[in-house]
Amino acid sequence: MKLNIVLHQPEIPQNTGNIARTCGATGASLHLIKPLGFSVDEKSVKRAGLDYWDLLDIHYYDNIEEFFEKTSGGFYVLGTTKAEKTYDQLPYSDHEEIYLLFGRESAGLPEEVLVQYRENCVRIPMTGKARSLNLSNAVAIMAYEVLRQNEFDFLKKKGELHRLSWD
Repeated sequence: MKLNIVLHQPEIPQNTGNIARTCGATGASLHLIKPLGFSVDEKSVKRAGLDYWDLLDIHYYDNIEEFFEKTSGGFYVLGTTKAEKTYDQLPYSDHEEIYLLFGRESAGLPEEVLVQYRENCVRIPMTGKARSLNLSNAVAIMAYEVLRQNEFDFLKKKGELHRLSWD
């Protein structure tokens, strides 16, 4: 299974840096759809991603149409507060190539895209008082659900103590 994280017009560099770190730690590819609200060379993006930039497989697109054109055949899952289903209700282990799409922090994904992929729109449950979660947190929650359903294939599952033993 190949996991892809897609950000449509992200606005906050620290969020994108944190998401880049999540991609580096999970082996997911990062897809950025322009326009971006920042330069990927900005210190805040690099700082948030720490030293994970060399682990990234990153792709750029001029618009969302180009993204869909170049990635056809994948299983698209759209994270949105407007969805009827929750993120854990889709069968991620049934698919070889998964794209988790997220919209910009201020507006989310375009509604015409949500309507087109209605069956694959999912939300993270929250109280009715909260508008949304932080984008980087939402990405991590959904990415790890995909990985969990795929039994964390290719990820290190066991940690080690450096000076003492668990025994």
